[in-house]
Amino acid sequence: MNLHIAASDVAARAGAVIDSMKSMEGPLLPILHGIQEEFGYVPQDALPLIAEALNLSRAEVHGVMTFYHDYRDHPTGRHVLKLCRAEACQSMGGDLLADRVKQLLGIDFHQTTLDGSVTLEPVFCLGLCACAPAAMLDGELHGRLSNESISELVAEARR
Repeated sequence: MNLHIAASDVAARAGAVIDSMKSMEGPLLPILHGIQEEFGYVPQDALPLIAEALNLSRAEVHGVMTFYHDYRDHPTGRHVLKLCRAEACQSMGGDLLADRVKQLLGIDFHQTTLDGSVTLEPVFCLGLCACAPAAMLDGELHGRLSNESISELVAEARR
């Protein structure tokens, strides 16, 4: 897992994303999404580039990025497992499921396994309240999770 990307590489790659989206109406969120898609997170070196291109202050860009929980400021594992922490999932055993996942992975929320395979993140509602408890692995939703199915999901992510 590359924890440092050269500033020149960030400038070139982020610049391409910014240039392709800066003429959109309301471009800040799409640009942040595009940069995160490009790098797997939003490098700090990209924030002043975004600010300059959109005629915003660095503080404004940083404020938007940190307000939305979906943006990351650090690299993730090869797979991202998001566990729903909303009330419906909690009422259907989500807390016990979260404890099980943490035990299986040996990490807590906002951490990545030592082998770099999985990052565990909490989310507050995946929209699967009727299928609680729920999780998302690499953008794919999973509902009605049990100890057995979550163990299979974790095993899949560890491969």
